[in-house]
Amino acid sequence: IITALLYPITEDLIRRRAEHNECEIFSLEEVSLHQQDIERIEHLDRWCKELRILYLQNNLIPRIENVGRLKKLEYLNLALNNIEVIENLEGCESLQKLDLTVNFVGRLSSVESLRHNIHLRELFLVGNPCTQFEGYRQFVVAALPQLKSLDGTEISRSERIRASQGLEEARRCVAEQEQEYLRRRAEEKEEARRKEAGVEEEKKERKPGFDGRWYTDINNTAPESEKNKENQELNENPKNPEEDEEQREHEFWHTPCSFTPESRLEAHRHLEEKRRAKEKGKEKKPKAPRTLITADGRVLNINEPKLDFCLTEDEENNTIILDLEVYRHMDTSLIDVDVQPSYARVSVKGKIFQVVLPAEVKPDSSTAQRSQTTGHLLLTMPRAEGEIKVTKTVPRPPRVRQNRRSGGLSEDDQRKNNVPERLEVDPSKRTAVDLANIVPRQIAKEGPMETSRPDPPAAEDHFSEGFVDDPDVPPLI
Repeated sequence: IITALLYPITEDLIRRRAEHNECEIFSLEEVSLHQQDIERIEHLDRWCKELRILYLQNNLIPRIENVGRLKKLEYLNLALNNIEVIENLEGCESLQKLDLTVNFVGRLSSVESLRHNIHLRELFLVGNPCTQFEGYRQFVVAALPQLKSLDGTEISRSERIRASQGLEEARRCVAEQEQEYLRRRAEEKEEARRKEAGVEEEKKERKPGFDGRWYTDINNTAPESEKNKENQELNENPKNPEEDEEQREHEFWHTPCSFTPESRLEAHRHLEEKRRAKEKGKEKKPKAPRTLITADGRVLNINEPKLDFCLTEDEENNTIILDLEVYRHMDTSLIDVDVQPSYARVSVKGKIFQVVLPAEVKPDSSTAQRSQTTGHLLLTMPRAEGEIKVTKTVPRPPRVRQNRRSGGLSEDDQRKNNVPERLEVDPSKRTAVDLANIVPRQIAKEGPMETSRPDPPAAEDHFSEGFVDDPDVPPLI
């Protein structure tokens, strides 16, 4: 038999419901514990002795208990529960209002236990089986003379007199109907017990196969012909587990049944199982650890936030620019930027964006800016080593290279060691205007102006065949 799910009343639950009293429970005067799937009243008479109002509606409470010490309790709401007998309220001396709407009170004679609650003024029994008894209202009005209202209807003086006069007849009639109800109730309990036993037996016989479907136990003693027929039908019409589940769900909610505490508890268990299965299905599987850099040191490109981006190289400023299209209205405090020499990493609300850079950059000189218009994030990262971009290649004229001594360095090698090498331009290839020769110069002792200057002879013309290079004399240019 399936055991009932137990949701006890805990101290933590009461403290959470006592926020209006600064979470203090010893001085609590009102508490609401409705819709908590509570199955038993406990601890309240020891923890909250100052209670005046107690809400316990829409739970699974089968009986009234552990409230006898609440001497100051004035209002007790137990609507929509599984209570069958009114009992254990004699100690609630200040009780003025009792709500038992939509329960399973069938023993109407148990109402007489409320005679000791002399301050009781209102009683609600709407939706209980006892309200269908003939003479129900007359019996309750006569049994409880202190009542002012029953089921929301005020009791008049004349009604009370008539009820008192016919009390004995009403008591006899109610007792007969009560006996008939208790007999039906015993049958309902036996039927519920057999139903639960049958469900358990069915679950034991059905076993899951390798494909997740349910099949009949192979150890049964059915004839071979029936087994072959069942296997043939199963092969021809294989069942889908989802379709089977939908069919069982449809049968559960559309099969007629009597409204009893057992059926209400069964419906609650069914809903609880569905809810837990749904929560289990929604449980996210643990994600594998994030791999940003592989074991061999290779940096990976990652775009978890799925943002558009643009990575460009600015040759003019010798920088690398990353334009990341971050959400426009997102707070900048949710963005974290980390620039490394070989890659850039941006964390957007905990999601990683990482891109490998085409060249090495300077992290200390990099800047990050956020656009106030579009919200884009702009990273400007200067290169670690600058490069000279030559737009036009100029050929160098041939030069005579001679070693001064054997094993010595050439003239060009010495210059390289002393001064940095610079690009040279051939004077014959010069296309710009010579500003020095715009105005002709006049030579001394001669009247006519010189219009042009003869080119100097080439350096090779001054050398003779017997010329010897003196190391102390600088070369002629």
